[in-house]
Amino acid sequence: MNIFVAKLSSGTQNEDIKGLFETFGRVDSAKVIIDRDTNQSKGFGFVEMPDDNEAQAAIDSLNETDFKGSRIVVKQARPRTEGPDFGPRRPNPRFDR
Repeated sequence: MNIFVAKLSSGTQNEDIKGLFETFGRVDSAKVIIDRDTNQSKGFGFVEMPDDNEAQAAIDSLNETDFKGSRIVVKQARPRTEGPDFGPRRPNPRFDR
């Protein structure tokens, strides 16, 4: 199961959330999302756990708990959906060189 973790403190690393979720079972991956422009955490991440029962136990236990100074939100991640089609992309002179 893919798990969404939000409201992470700015210093939270991949290993931090992996260790938190490993108390409930095997973790295949844990990733804090980083802003590529600022190289800072965006305050959320994803954890992948192969066992749905262990993942649900983690969600139930960790949602709205304090972790590294922040009250985190933990829930099952929704599948990414395609956004509306706004037509062809216009060139941006700042990036398209």
